[in-house]
Amino acid sequence: MLPRGSVSVTELTDLSILDASELLRTGAISPVELTRSCLGRIDRLNSTLNAFITVTAESALVQAEQAEAEIRRGVWRGPLHGIPIALKDLIDTAGVRTTAASALFLDRVPVEDAEVVRRLKRAGAVLVGKTNLHEFAYGGSSVVSYFGPVRNPRNAEHIAGGSSGGSAAAVAAGMCLGAIGTDTAGSIRLPASLCGVVGLKPTYGLVSTRGIIPLAWSYDHLGPIARTVTDAAILLQAVAGYDSEDIFSQEGLGCDYSGLAQQRMETLRVGIPGKPFLHELHAEVRSCFERALAAVRPRLADVKTVDVPLEPDRTAANCESYVYHARTMAEHPERYQQSTLVRLDTGKDISASQYIEALHRLFHLRRNAQSLFSEIDVLVTPTVPVPAPRMEELLSDPSNLRDNEVLMLRNTRPFNVLGIPAISVPCGTTSTGLPVGLQIAAGARREDILFMAARLFESALETGRQRFSGNDHTT
Repeated sequence: MLPRGSVSVTELTDLSILDASELLRTGAISPVELTRSCLGRIDRLNSTLNAFITVTAESALVQAEQAEAEIRRGVWRGPLHGIPIALKDLIDTAGVRTTAASALFLDRVPVEDAEVVRRLKRAGAVLVGKTNLHEFAYGGSSVVSYFGPVRNPRNAEHIAGGSSGGSAAAVAAGMCLGAIGTDTAGSIRLPASLCGVVGLKPTYGLVSTRGIIPLAWSYDHLGPIARTVTDAAILLQAVAGYDSEDIFSQEGLGCDYSGLAQQRMETLRVGIPGKPFLHELHAEVRSCFERALAAVRPRLADVKTVDVPLEPDRTAANCESYVYHARTMAEHPERYQQSTLVRLDTGKDISASQYIEALHRLFHLRRNAQSLFSEIDVLVTPTVPVPAPRMEELLSDPSNLRDNEVLMLRNTRPFNVLGIPAISVPCGTTSTGLPVGLQIAAGARREDILFMAARLFESALETGRQRFSGNDHTT
């Protein structure tokens, strides 16, 4: 074992990636100790939170031992070396089942890693398991899963959000130091907001989606969930970059995301969209949002109301989801959750011409999205209009589930349509202690501005160290 110095085992799961990385690099703590601490929390909390579908404890300890040996020899792969990370269970992992939270893929074991997994392994990350989600990512609550619903670490009577609910819950509860999720309409930012952590949807095509079970190819994004903005940047640094074998991947210049996230932004020009983003907000969400703006007001060069183009039509997304599942729905409908079948069936009768017209509108919107930022640096909104609903409310009346999810995804989906980067950072809690998130969006490939703006809010709100241990509500 490497010497721990003054850091006790019980504190290890409270560490940020940035802080843990420095302690690992200097030998103050061991990757094995850190991994065992996270696995211990999984063992203690997962029966309540249901954040993980598969825990890869044995291989994680092997990876941690390898990282420890390399660090001892002076081989340092970077800030993720020896860091325990979790993966949403629709990201392919060679030799480890990838289920998409569905009975259809209950025994599906990929033979190759997704590109993002290859990059994490090259960075020396320790992969502790596969996290629960809304079946096939087709929902914003993570209550529809073959493996049961994901619960919120802040209060297990409430949902964690979705579809990357297990990833957000795992990070918030200290089961891992970071996670990777997918985001088609808000599936990273929504659960990050409801669980009180940071969630980033990068620019469309910045992170390869090769090896990911898709929801809708034209809208799918892949990105990090972490406790701090800097940690999210560290994760993005490892997984971003052009993939010549991914037809959706976009070429672009490399960027030091983790360095930018620690830089100070002197002034910021903020645009605040009106309807529907600020329409019918829960009173305490509105209060947290207004306090967040007030906290950074001295650093704002300008604040103005702006119009964001909206495309409520879901023709392209519905069509792409149906096409991927058409054969297996016909052959094995009994292996799908009923609500998933209903949602997938909305794409059944879409014609080729309707799909092409919808794609044309999508490309037009994305082409013109940059004009939004001619006079502002970022857009700022509440991430989710309401706090996390109670689990019982959604499960007792399934007919209300979709309406609740549409509301929760209302403020996040427009940025998937536009393909621009957006991040959710914690900005307070309700009177009952439920987290509230603030969403920041920037122009395409302007993650540099996005991270600096997010750090400005994070530092002003002092949320960068927040974590929910679950001691009061999940044990």
